[in-house]
Amino acid sequence: MICFPNAKINLGLHVTGKREDGYHNIETIFYPVSLSDILEVIPLPEGGPRHNTFAGTGRKLDTDHTSNLCIRAWTELGKIRPLPNISVHLHKIIPVGAGLGGGSSDAAFMLMALNDLFSLDMSLDELAEVAGCIGSDSPFFIHNEPLYATGRGNVFEAAEIDLSGYIAVIVYPGIHIDTSHAYGMVRVRNHGGSLRELIMTDPSRWQGRVVNDFEQVVCEIYPLINDVREKLTGSGAFYVSMTGSGSAVYGLFDQGSYTGISMEEFPGMFVWQGVLQ
Repeated sequence: MICFPNAKINLGLHVTGKREDGYHNIETIFYPVSLSDILEVIPLPEGGPRHNTFAGTGRKLDTDHTSNLCIRAWTELGKIRPLPNISVHLHKIIPVGAGLGGGSSDAAFMLMALNDLFSLDMSLDELAEVAGCIGSDSPFFIHNEPLYATGRGNVFEAAEIDLSGYIAVIVYPGIHIDTSHAYGMVRVRNHGGSLRELIMTDPSRWQGRVVNDFEQVVCEIYPLINDVREKLTGSGAFYVSMTGSGSAVYGLFDQGSYTGISMEEFPGMFVWQGVLQ
């Protein structure tokens, strides 16, 4: 079975307070984009290897195969449903550690692939519960539709927002942001309203109102990220934001007036563009 785990962007990200468990409460909206990895899952025959096999190609992964989130997904699901061993091939396209949720998406799509391959008949809600054991945002990719997230980013409600037809350009400048360090720097502040309310205004009015709380502190440390923001704005994006805790930045463009971007402005960087659904 072959599937295509996709990325996400954050439409705003407010850090609303620190929790007693050491994590932070946030509010954000996750929105899926079609930038994707390629995941192949094949059941191993009886009498074959008595362990899972894993091959990774494309972008270099941060971890070895034994701790890859795809294998962890198999492990977590195997705690409640017996599973045979599998052969996994992950071709990594989504930049790692960029705030695009690629690892969480790989895990979620692995769960869905296992559910289909072995006819487990688990519901999306059941799969999302397992995904929550892997990562806070991993359940989002089970549903894979715009969702308003609160808590640690693991409490979801439907988000009545439709950006279909707009063009998104994502630029990853190759800077790895340590998420825990970023949370240590960000400060809780008054946003003048909840993100749920702010996001309901016309997208052309989002700039400066729908904000990512990580952006200011991260851009102060890494001016290159702010340079990317300015270049996307200069190319005609009506809204530009960092996604997650960075360092990927995206710009939203009107399809009718979009004339493309100059790749020469982003030398050595990963650039993706696509129409939102």
